[in-house]
Amino acid sequence: MLSLVWLLPALMAGAFVVTLFFGKRLPYKGAEVGTAAIVISFVLSIIAVVQWVNRPQHEELREPVRKITSWYRDGNVNIGLGLHVDGYTVAMLFVVAFISLTVHIFSIEYLRDDIRFTHYFASLNLFTAAMFWMVQSATTLGILVGWEVMGLCSFLLIGHWWEETPNSSAAVKAFLTTRVGDIGLLVGIVICYFMAGQSFDIAKINEVALSGTVSHGLLLVAACCLFAGVVGKSAQFPLHTWLPDAMAGPTPASALIHAATMVVAGVYLFGRLYGVFWEGFSIHAGGMNLGAWIGSITLLMAAGLAFVQTDIKKVLAYSTVSQLGYMVMGLSVGAWTGAIFHLVTHAFFKALLFQAAGSVSHSGSHHSFEMERMGGLRKYMPKTHATFLVGFLALAGVFPLSGFWSKDEILLGAWKNGFGFALAAGLIGSFMTACYMTRAYWKTFQGENRLHLFHDEHDAHATHDAHDFGEAHDAHDAHDAHAGPHESPGLITGPLIALAVMAAIVGFINLPLHIFHGGQWFGKWTENITIEDTVIKRGFEHGFSGWLALAASACGIGGLVAGYLYNKVFAGDLGLVRRYRLARAGHTFLKQKYYLDHLWTGIVINGIKGPIAQAAYWFNQNVLDGIVNAIGKGSVEVGKFTYEVIDQKVVDGAVNGSGLTASAGGGVLRTLQNGKVQNYAAIFLGATGLIALALVLFV
Repeated sequence: MLSLVWLLPALMAGAFVVTLFFGKRLPYKGAEVGTAAIVISFVLSIIAVVQWVNRPQHEELREPVRKITSWYRDGNVNIGLGLHVDGYTVAMLFVVAFISLTVHIFSIEYLRDDIRFTHYFASLNLFTAAMFWMVQSATTLGILVGWEVMGLCSFLLIGHWWEETPNSSAAVKAFLTTRVGDIGLLVGIVICYFMAGQSFDIAKINEVALSGTVSHGLLLVAACCLFAGVVGKSAQFPLHTWLPDAMAGPTPASALIHAATMVVAGVYLFGRLYGVFWEGFSIHAGGMNLGAWIGSITLLMAAGLAFVQTDIKKVLAYSTVSQLGYMVMGLSVGAWTGAIFHLVTHAFFKALLFQAAGSVSHSGSHHSFEMERMGGLRKYMPKTHATFLVGFLALAGVFPLSGFWSKDEILLGAWKNGFGFALAAGLIGSFMTACYMTRAYWKTFQGENRLHLFHDEHDAHATHDAHDFGEAHDAHDAHDAHAGPHESPGLITGPLIALAVMAAIVGFINLPLHIFHGGQWFGKWTENITIEDTVIKRGFEHGFSGWLALAASACGIGGLVAGYLYNKVFAGDLGLVRRYRLARAGHTFLKQKYYLDHLWTGIVINGIKGPIAQAAYWFNQNVLDGIVNAIGKGSVEVGKFTYEVIDQKVVDGAVNGSGLTASAGGGVLRTLQNGKVQNYAAIFLGATGLIALALVLFV
């Protein structure tokens, strides 16, 4: 199976084609095609994982499975595409397949009567195919193909309900913002291509980067350019603003985008081209590097913004940005295994939280994500409540759930490898995460249900609300609008339970086995030659630390307590803001998103639309058009002059003059040629005389 993993993207791409062209004619409008394809892909991914884990651990058998086929050849230039399968690959294939499977099943019910149900599933299939393709690609060119296809699919899914301006604007914003980072990515890929001797082969690029034959300056430039792509795709500061707006899309699509596909593509790229970043950012030297600082800033900045959101999906969106900052920070401080493990655990509990939010919206708050319309839902939605609680505690890093194990690995790497500021950011981030998630949990599931306060308003504006909060507005909504909160159907709660189980137990696959016989399971399974040579053998991967785990747990528990007090004692946002002036100022600052959206939208974009666009228009109309018009008029005048003077008078005059001269000469010669011998004799004697005179005068 390890050499046949190309079947996974092939299956999903085939499902995309069948669904797009024939889906509307099928009994379930194409949902059955994509669901069947992802079920098969999931089974194949499990087989791949089992086969990889059970491979004999002999040195000669630990090399990745690689198959590269030449796609274009011209002299010394040989461009190939192919697959590279190692532990990192099979882990990602399993995660993507599992999350996508739950999203497909969840979507069948959630978008049951959606007007573009078939198109949604087609986009979902292509999205999954692109991620499968990207994680198994052996070349940067192959990664780029999957990367850009995911960008296109995200545009389609975020703007699924494009009739509403906020939805279409969010799709455009996501597409264009990530394109900014992609410019750097393209430049970085080109630099690496020439650096590796005209090769897109990732293994060769890492080998050359680690060989010591390339200058640090060039590696730094390459790393920074590649990192621009990471910043755009994985929503790092300052290109993070697109991701919260991406909540305009259907909730299951948000779960897929935010958990296991698009936003983690940047983190995956960082981990796959780790040799370039290792040397370029001088990760092995400790101290300051760009990735560690950007990751730390993103972690804390997004956590702060999550505190003031009233939309539960926006809370989870900023949480995703924050956790992506954790991953980028982890990779940048040398905690490769911890960062990738956190990518895996985060996929399960974040997909769980997003889909639980969708369940709440679907059956508990009349298609609204506003937490002010919720409250007390634990009594009405016990399954959704229980699964959300598992995801919330896993995200908060509570022992023994999955988030505890993966966050500990990152914090340990930051401490042991000399990145004190990253360790501090991680501990503070753990506290903030637990605190804002307690707030979201409390507003949604605890206290009294507040839906009745908005019941009349909902009846008057049901269709408008459905659009505003990005939900399908279909026939069964009318019935739900008059029913109280209730548990969601099995097609929704089933995926929640599966994800909750994974969020609870997946952390145990990286137990600290070093206590017994060295290493950790996840690190051992995902290791590859490049990462081992650059990190493990140099002492950058570390075993379990009890006191640091206690410190991180204390921060998490402290955040839970603070969140409880925040809601119980200070009455949440309004109570705190009303009591303290400083809290009011801070609340306003956070509500304005640090004024970063104002910077990009109000100043940069509006500046481009306003003065810059007007100046460009004036320059175009008065300068460029003036030059073009002047050249055109000048060309006309030159043409007239050429025709009237040069052509008609000079050229034609010369030709006509030559004709007249020839004609006159012919007339004279015709007169002389009259046939009289005496005239010829006279001409002969005259000519002889002239010649004799010339000889006398000049010789």
